[in-house]
Amino acid sequence: MKQARSVALRSGEEIAAIGQGTWHFAESAGRRDDEVASIRLGIDLGMTLIDTAEMYGNGAAEVLVGEAIAGRRSEVFLVDKVLPHHATREGTVRACEASLGRLGTDHIDLYLLHWRGTIPLAETIKGFADLERAGMIRHWGVSNFDMDDMVELAGLPGGDEVQTNQILYNLTRRGPEYALLPWLAEYGVPAMAYSPIEQGRLLDHPALQPIAEQYNATPAQIALAWVLHHDGVNAIPRAGTPPHVRQNAAARDIELSRTDLDDLDRAFPPPTRPHPLEVL
Repeated sequence: MKQARSVALRSGEEIAAIGQGTWHFAESAGRRDDEVASIRLGIDLGMTLIDTAEMYGNGAAEVLVGEAIAGRRSEVFLVDKVLPHHATREGTVRACEASLGRLGTDHIDLYLLHWRGTIPLAETIKGFADLERAGMIRHWGVSNFDMDDMVELAGLPGGDEVQTNQILYNLTRRGPEYALLPWLAEYGVPAMAYSPIEQGRLLDHPALQPIAEQYNATPAQIALAWVLHHDGVNAIPRAGTPPHVRQNAAARDIELSRTDLDDLDRAFPPPTRPHPLEVL
């Protein structure tokens, strides 16, 4: 099956199947030029979803993203995240205002609660609604929410406006397949997979190399292609150099066979019982 080039949000709007993550960007001055160039090249290659967060580098990653997308904002679907301890109704608005300033833009396309904290979800939803009314965000969603969190969210006033759940999902972290991914699919909420190659730890796994050789590809591209094989899931790998960006983009063209998928299931067995959602 040809890999999807886009995934639909709950609203029906299409987003890129492979986006660009920025966790750990802007942490080294020596890597900055490559990181900016990588984001710009990714946009050229259709990886127009860019994910960042106020937590990344204490806002420094947002500044870098703002530099990279300057003059190209209309081409980008921008995802940002609010820290849970900021996520009161008023605090969510203040955090978003600060992020917009660092990004150098007037709106965020998709604003996520980074993970579940102690502030009631109803408060955060009200903050998101205020931001939507003000035109500062277009959509909102969540990150690192397990089944019970999603069920609670869906039962709250306005909770059905959630557009995505960004989660840790890759070949070694298949727990969401047991219950969470089916629940999200039933409600039309796509999953956004972060660390789709397990921060590089999948690259040396012996099961990936023979499949990669069949496609003249890298193990990382096979791991990405596996994520993209799943309906309603997009991926946000991080690539800090232009050659790495090109490799990620090329994973869209790999069509894994049923035999490949069966081989990967044997090497990375799917869950047979509930697993708590893992996080990094």
